[in-house]
Amino acid sequence: MGETPDILKRILERKAAEVSYNSQALDEQSLRHEAGVVAPPRGFLQALRDEAAAGRPGVIAEIKKASPSKGLIRQDFDPEELALSYARGGATCLSVLTDRDFFQGHDLDLRAARGVCDLPVLRKDFIIDSFQVWESRVIGADCILLIVAVLSDQSLEQLYRLARSLGMDVLIEVHDERELDRALGLQPELLGINNRDLHTFETDMQTTVRLLDRVPGGTFLVTESGFSTREEVEFMMDRGVPGFLIGEACMRASDPGERLRSLFR
Repeated sequence: MGETPDILKRILERKAAEVSYNSQALDEQSLRHEAGVVAPPRGFLQALRDEAAAGRPGVIAEIKKASPSKGLIRQDFDPEELALSYARGGATCLSVLTDRDFFQGHDLDLRAARGVCDLPVLRKDFIIDSFQVWESRVIGADCILLIVAVLSDQSLEQLYRLARSLGMDVLIEVHDERELDRALGLQPELLGINNRDLHTFETDMQTTVRLLDRVPGGTFLVTESGFSTREEVEFMMDRGVPGFLIGEACMRASDPGERLRSLFR
């Protein structure tokens, strides 16, 4: 997996401890039982594809209270109100941060956001264990994020196959050519290119541009991070990028949904 940035090492160490603690409190067998009785997933990828088929960008609007690099992003944080605002603003799907220690998120944030609208929801977290995949289904996630940079090829495939067997879509996230090559080994239907460098936390949209031609035609591509203006969005749309994940630019706005609409509609 290459050299892991210090902040990412801290996150992953804490995540491993969190998973260990949670799995002792609630065993995976119990989670499997709960997963069998929750409502089936909403079609996350299908919603994005439907937008693209209609000639519109597929927009994943993110609900995020804080981040390690930016600290507190939104003081008046209400997942239900944010979800409703995004739905009014034309979002195709939602992304909800559930990491507690570094992003001030919670599983309940995802449940709350999904409960007040019909949009499919991505669980945005650092998923490193099958326990978390079952957990994601139980809390209502329609899609999970798998970050290539933090997983071995074996773990990536195992977690991907498990999520798909549970009916969830999977957004596989890459940052460079090497990670893209590893991701494409799974022939993913949904791929995210994150423009944020994990070492410096700087964003550069040329990351998506550089990798764009290497993404197979049948894969739905989502560009992530760094968008704050309509011109930046149009820059990507002009290059045929069908999907966008937008977070901070909207979360800092008084009306996130209206801010989203101004960027895309």
